[in-house]
This record gives sequence, structure tokens and C-alpha cells, in this order.
Amino acid sequence: MRCSTKEFSMKKTSFGIALVFIFTAITSMAFIMAEPTASDIIKKAEDKFRGAQTTAEIAISIQRPKWTRTMELKSWSKGSKYSMTLITAPARDKGTVFLKKDKEVWNWIPSVERTIKLPPSMMSQSWMGTDLTNDDLVKESSMVNDFTHTLLGKETMGGKECYKIQSVAKEDAAVVWGKVISWIDTKDYIQMKAEFYDEDEELVNTFTGLNVKMMGGKMIASKMEIIPANKKSQKTTFEYKSLDFTTAISDDFFTVQNMKKVK
Repeated sequence: MRCSTKEFSMKKTSFGIALVFIFTAITSMAFIMAEPTASDIIKKAEDKFRGAQTTAEIAISIQRPKWTRTMELKSWSKGSKYSMTLITAPARDKGTVFLKKDKEVWNWIPSVERTIKLPPSMMSQSWMGTDLTNDDLVKESSMVNDFTHTLLGKETMGGKECYKIQSVAKEDAAVVWGKVISWIDTKDYIQMKAEFYDEDEELVNTFTGLNVKMMGGKMIASKMEIIPANKKSQKTTFEYKSLDFTTAISDDFFTVQNMKKVK
């Protein structure tokens, strides 16, 4: 049965509208896929080191106007729930251990053979004399869950195109920082720079990622500098010597009893 000219025109119009609808839907989906949300970006950057398990060896340099100090450590972590950090040098700090399990943090001090449970009030204090806090080391807080994230646009940082994201602490979150501004690489989700602000929105620390390279099968910034605001000739440098994301770590490894045995 042949269609009339009017019916054919109507079908042609309907087909054209359908094509426009499909094209618009595909274009919208492509845009969504190409532009992840600010929360997605933060999570991907955080997951670089919060995988199933991570074993690392790290060298630390603390620079002050009149002196410089170096440290070495081993670190083990499993997801966002567990982490263990062992100081291996210098001799006076060797054997000091920090354990994080859920929201609880302990410190084993071999010189006095004592285990101390850190109260929340100590999380904002300097860790081992560096420009990091106890919270920075054990990651008691989660950038993904404890902050509200806003994508501010894109900027070039360290020669890489980066997402610029503002993260503001939620009112009920027990966190050290009031606001964090991050620059995260759009390709590999490497944190190239971050500015940390207190509750009064005063800049406290600036983090810079350096020496981007493949380690443990992941592209990361293998060296990081933390520079405090308004403190001349002062900074802390962290450099990964080794990284392993594949070796299985049992939950039983992360116990208060094991803090005295870990090597």
C-alpha cells in the first residue's frame, strides 16, 4: 500500500525529529563521559594510593632555615581502612610505628616501649617534625567523603592539563582543613598541586607533585614537596623509592600487637 504525499512528509518529519533526538542524546552522553564530576576526579586521584593494598619505601627530607633532617620509612596500607608506617632511619627514631585502623590511630615508641592511642585533638599536630599533620600521614579523613567538591575549570600545572577543583569541608566532618584546592592531571589523575587552607580560609600548606613516572604499574608523581605559607626556607620533601600494589596484605597484619614486630 502506497503512502500519500502528506503521510510521507509526516513520516519524514518524524524520522528527522528522531534523528535529532538520538544525536542529542549521544552527544550528551559523550559529554558526560568526557567530563567526570569533581567527586569522580578526586576519587580517581585518591585511588592511586588507596587500592586493594600498597607497600612503599619512602625517603623524607625536612628543611629548615638552620638545619636539614632526613628520614626513611616503610608503609603498608589496605584500602582506606588500614595503614601501618614504620620509621627505619635515623637511628634515634628507628622502630617507631604508626597504625591506623578504621578511625583509630596508635603510635608505638620503642625507646620507652609504649603504645599511645592518638586522640582526635592530636590529628592536626605535626607528624615527626615535618610539614604534614598526623591526619595527612594516616589519612584519617577522606577527601571523597568529608568534603564537597566543585570543578572550577582547567589549568596547566607542571606542564600537564589539570582539572582545578575546590573541596570544602562538610560541617559535620572531623577534618583538619577547611578548604583544599587541587590541580589533578586530566589524563592519569595525578595530583600535581594542592593548596590547603584552615577554617578561616588562610593558606597553610602548598603541595607540589614532581618527577612523574611509572611506579608499581601506575603513573604517579614520585616526589612531593610540601611548603608552608609564610615560612621562608622551610619545606618537606617526600620521595618514593619503591611502590608495590600487588602483594597481598592480610587484615591481621594491621594490629596493635604487630606494631612491635613489623620490620
